[in-house]
Amino acid sequence: MSKPQTVDIHILDKEYQVSCPPEERDALMQAARHLDERMRTIRGSGSVIGLERIAVMAALNLSYDLANAQAQASSSSSASEDLQRLDQKLSQALQGLEQTSAF
Repeated sequence: MSKPQTVDIHILDKEYQVSCPPEERDALMQAARHLDERMRTIRGSGSVIGLERIAVMAALNLSYDLANAQAQASSSSSASEDLQRLDQKLSQALQGLEQTSAF
């Protein structure tokens, strides 16, 4: 890992300096842009007032999105395992049919 560097990020018209390895800079900048967009959307709705509350709502929304993505990934993994088991059963059944047809 490379030596951490200071990166300036802008979120809701405020500048923050964050230390991160150079190879993670692009991902950090993308995450900061995403967070800034979410916070601007929340602020623009007018239903949440105050930087701290906006930040908490954005964090909750992002956490919810992450939990849903993880659940979908888990579901996809489970479906993939089910398909593999079904494939094995079909292969075994076909082998059994081939063996009985040979007699």
